[in-house]
Amino acid sequence: MKIVVLAGGLSTERDVSIASGALVAKALRERGHKVVLLDVFRGYEEDICDVDALFRENYDFTKESAVSEEIPDLEQVKSSRKDKTDRFLGRNVAEICTEADITFLALHGDVGENGKLQATLDLLGIKYTGSGYLGSALAMDKGLTKSVLIQNKITTPKGEYFYLEDKKSGKIMRWNTFPCVVKPCAGGSSVGISKVENKENLEKAVDEAFKYEKEIVIEEFIKGREFSVGVIEGVALPPIEIIPKTGFYDYKAKYQAGLTDEICPADIDGETDKKLRSAAEDCFKALKLQAYGRIDFLLDENGTAYALEANSLPGMTPTSLLPQEAAVEGINYGELCEKIIEVSLKKYESENV
Repeated sequence: MKIVVLAGGLSTERDVSIASGALVAKALRERGHKVVLLDVFRGYEEDICDVDALFRENYDFTKESAVSEEIPDLEQVKSSRKDKTDRFLGRNVAEICTEADITFLALHGDVGENGKLQATLDLLGIKYTGSGYLGSALAMDKGLTKSVLIQNKITTPKGEYFYLEDKKSGKIMRWNTFPCVVKPCAGGSSVGISKVENKENLEKAVDEAFKYEKEIVIEEFIKGREFSVGVIEGVALPPIEIIPKTGFYDYKAKYQAGLTDEICPADIDGETDKKLRSAAEDCFKALKLQAYGRIDFLLDENGTAYALEANSLPGMTPTSLLPQEAAVEGINYGELCEKIIEVSLKKYESENV
């Protein structure tokens, strides 16, 4: 197959996306596919764009993929583009993707996951991996996710949705449930998230979250074990338990090797395993996700599973959770990449019936 892998972009998870994309492209090439790895924002900037040659040469915009401990400087990324424009799709991206059998979305955060890119690709007639625009939008917005889960009677922490104006009016400071968690509404990789123990520290955490977005969610803190459950074509994979050594699963703990213990299959009894898998499948369906995804949970001391959020494009880095879960089922990394393509193409088969 001729496959474009789109990575990079302009989210705070840019580096994570590049690491995922490089590994996906490498695995697919090893399985005999012609793969072009593109930065969705920078595109292919040469004056002459021979698409056939790019596929023959397995064009790759980066030969290295390391996730820094620091959140990327997006203004620097913007200034590095030759045409200096702010449009999201880089030069020749649409033209190259049009010539592929499918585009593998190795993007994380912001436009890559919020449905805008998916809707654009739909309009251009470009096939892509993962969920469509609706499921992507619902899963990306933590406020909408919470509303949908509540409507479908899926247990989730109590919380509220706030806008920047609510900070100015003082409404946010009326929140009085502690400890709590403050997080940007549509961010990922734990960027901008804070655990708040008391009222005195709430304003600082709110300011940190608003650095990244104009909408945030504040929810009760659930003390318990953290799990994640991948879902492929509506069927849950074995749950993985996440045990950060620092006590909080932040950006650094997620992507720097050795900072988190990840146990898969999780050390849980059969009933808990079934409960988590069933809840993950329910979330996947309620949020109208397609092809594959991942649902994050907290399990309290009473055995209640709280759905935290859904990931419509799970990470595919060396420390990512979905590949570890798939491996327990006997699916290696390269097979997982092909499986994602296979189930994603089924979206288009059903549309043509």
